[in-house]
Amino acid sequence: MTEFLTAHEPVLRLGAFLAVALAMAGWEMLAPRRLLSRGRGRRWPVNAAMVVVDTALVRLLFPAAVVAGIATWTTAHGIGLFNLVAVPGVIAVVGSVILLDLAIYAQHVAFHHFGPLWRLHRVHHMDLDVDFTTGIRFHPVEIVLSVLIKFAAVTALGAPVVAVVAFEVLLNGSSMFNHGNVRLPRGMEWLLRSLVVTPDMHRVHHSVVRAETDSNFGFCLSIWDRLFGTYRDQPAAGHDAMTIGLPAFREASDHGFIALLVNPWRAGAAR
Repeated sequence: MTEFLTAHEPVLRLGAFLAVALAMAGWEMLAPRRLLSRGRGRRWPVNAAMVVVDTALVRLLFPAAVVAGIATWTTAHGIGLFNLVAVPGVIAVVGSVILLDLAIYAQHVAFHHFGPLWRLHRVHHMDLDVDFTTGIRFHPVEIVLSVLIKFAAVTALGAPVVAVVAFEVLLNGSSMFNHGNVRLPRGMEWLLRSLVVTPDMHRVHHSVVRAETDSNFGFCLSIWDRLFGTYRDQPAAGHDAMTIGLPAFREASDHGFIALLVNPWRAGAAR
């Protein structure tokens, strides 16, 4: 199983990615939460191009060191917490997924509060609408740094391969889900957000208001925001009236593909 997952990690992740993307696209068209301020025809190609470049760069820089490959190496060499502490396999898998989610939460907080990292991350926040494609819109340098952070977390944990592959699929899927411009029944939404990050919960994070931007950092589990005091229930203006994006980058010229790639090296929009 370990060899199969390591060898087929890219295919498994791609299949899950396409399935979730198609499901979210259909859901957004059938039950949208907000009216979009810009047409999909202008936003979706740019956001899709960004994820293509991200994926190509990661494969170029780490042709053999996919995240599952790191997990295989740590297991073979007995490195990391779950390779040093004898626990049942299911505990190692579940514990690894939960702690990796915590690591991504911490990474997200860091990218908001450390200036050079924010310059990279603001490309994600510049989107003037939030839908599932926002969840795949990250600057390529941020993606490379994120891969290195995951390498470090997987090594420290000694996470099993199955946990790492499951987490990668979960992370990609939850990012598209919680950025989705989709409407959930109120009761279901409140029930879901007690465990996972819902679209209404995460949309607050994309508010133009700084205090709201610096809240609701979680990607999958909602407990981290509640535990560390970064949880915000609703945007002050309400979901229909809230303004999304960043104040300094609202012109059409700011949102072309090349403009996004060079944005971290532009002046302005300091935290």
